[in-house]
Amino acid sequence: MPKGITIVGLGPGAPGLLTVEAQQVLQGAPEIYLRTRKHPTVAALPPSARVYSFDSVYESANTFEDVYAEIAWRIVELGERSGGVVYAVPGHPLVGESSVQRILSLAEDRNLTVRIVEGLSFIEPVCTLLKLDPLDGLQIADATALAMRHYPEFNPDLPLLISQLYSRDLAADVKLVLMMVYPEDQPIILIRAASTGEEPLLAMPLYELDRCEKIDHLTSLYVPPFSDPGSLAAFQEIVAHLRAPGGCPWDREQTHGSLRPYLLEEAYEVLQALDDEDIASLKEELGDLLLQILLHTQIAIEQHEFKMADVVAHIVAKLRRRHPHVFGQVQVSGTQEVLANWERIKDEERNHERGKGTLFGVPAALPALSRARALQSRAARLGFDGPSIGALWAEIEDEWQELRKAAKEENAAAELGALLFSVVDLARQLNIDAECALRQAGTSFEHRFEDTAGERTA
Repeated sequence: MPKGITIVGLGPGAPGLLTVEAQQVLQGAPEIYLRTRKHPTVAALPPSARVYSFDSVYESANTFEDVYAEIAWRIVELGERSGGVVYAVPGHPLVGESSVQRILSLAEDRNLTVRIVEGLSFIEPVCTLLKLDPLDGLQIADATALAMRHYPEFNPDLPLLISQLYSRDLAADVKLVLMMVYPEDQPIILIRAASTGEEPLLAMPLYELDRCEKIDHLTSLYVPPFSDPGSLAAFQEIVAHLRAPGGCPWDREQTHGSLRPYLLEEAYEVLQALDDEDIASLKEELGDLLLQILLHTQIAIEQHEFKMADVVAHIVAKLRRRHPHVFGQVQVSGTQEVLANWERIKDEERNHERGKGTLFGVPAALPALSRARALQSRAARLGFDGPSIGALWAEIEDEWQELRKAAKEENAAAELGALLFSVVDLARQLNIDAECALRQAGTSFEHRFEDTAGERTA
């Protein structure tokens, strides 16, 4: 036989699920290299073949990346011999097999022929057990890759199948990631050895996942979809429907300009919920605010201005760019250095946009107290050495006296503005948000007034 690599899929577990082609290749092979012997079909391999495995590589390597790199390198070396090599892997060679992907890449670089002998993957028997149609939105993920994420990239309104959940430790990591989206009591189903005839299904709530003692190398996890829509995709579909022909007449009439007051109103409703520390209201008001964002985005889509993917891509790129200490190689000693780097990066961004000053980006539409604080904070991060707290007390006293002496209305307005600006700076240095403090004072006055009014009418 000429040199080259033949990669055989051993199927999901039961020897009877080997394809005819795979059986023929294995029967005619003088030697077979296995990614792992931990597979039920290995016991049914032809006795005439010398069988080798790479299980020892798993024990000596530090990471799975190192394991698959080592296996791929060895298989390619073996494939360059006269007669080539037969390499057998669980399931289908192109479903969840990192070593195969690496082999294909290395073989292409060396102009080495690779033959893929297909096998049944784990997906088909799992779908049979669960009576699922994989084309009906089934999402598939590798447990190890999922465990490395901080947030799952799945639509919870669609079914999810997680493969190669080989240990309780891995299950614990997967559980924590899934709980970023799913509730603790989300129903889940563990599937063990789906094609072997064992009792394979075990239902439980998500929080019990890593407590199960029956997890091994043949375990998969099925997460059913939410019973009620809970994804951003479902939200976007509703908004697009409202704006579509046959949707809501009011929603269809809205423009970027007409929605402006609602955006401000909803933002203040969120602030009110935060001030009241009302978590139930915060959940509701964030939804209302998000509705405004999706409405503006849908209008932009219809007017060929931009799409949601553009909005997300822009902010993702910005966050990565402005956090080089997280996504790059920059080292920081603490929060102050993070803020200094943030302003330096923003200043570099402004240098690419002509006509924009150092304080550009502080919205003029902010409430006056909030904008004053934002301007002062920006200037401080850029190295502007403003008055100390002691100097501010004296400055406030002087400005108070100037206000009392102001003879004309316009002079009084200017002096009051200077006084308020200094008070905001003092509050900032005392770590007090002047806008929130004044809002709380207004709420206190409202309560006192209502109490007094109640006493008067009693």
